[in-house]
Amino acid sequence: MLLVDTNVLVDMLENDPDWADWSIGQLRAQSQVRKLVINPVIYAELSLTFSSAESLDDTLAALQIAVVEIPRPALFLAGKAFVKYRRQGGTKSNVLADFFIGAHAAVARWPVLTRDVHRYSAYFPTVELIAPA
Repeated sequence: MLLVDTNVLVDMLENDPDWADWSIGQLRAQSQVRKLVINPVIYAELSLTFSSAESLDDTLAALQIAVVEIPRPALFLAGKAFVKYRRQGGTKSNVLADFFIGAHAAVARWPVLTRDVHRYSAYFPTVELIAPA
């Protein structure tokens, strides 16, 4: 399994001039060797670019990307990572989406396809990141 971060899917869906080629290439290549998945947090973030749940679901089906639930141990780990973030001077007052995604990947031992390596590498150092060089 490979957890696909929101930014990679948005690059493709919005044909980002800087990142669409990289993201599309990675999605194609990774889908040949791994099952692509997202979780409910990524689904919620993606919903911002769609007019209906049905159109989002249709797009995910066409891309053969499944939505998988976040296990409780990952939810717990996300909270712990957020506490560490706050203790290190983080200013956000709610648990950040990246913490849910990173914790899910850490607990499931799945890599993450992303362009945003900073929080993942800082708070979930055991997660393999597939990211631009």
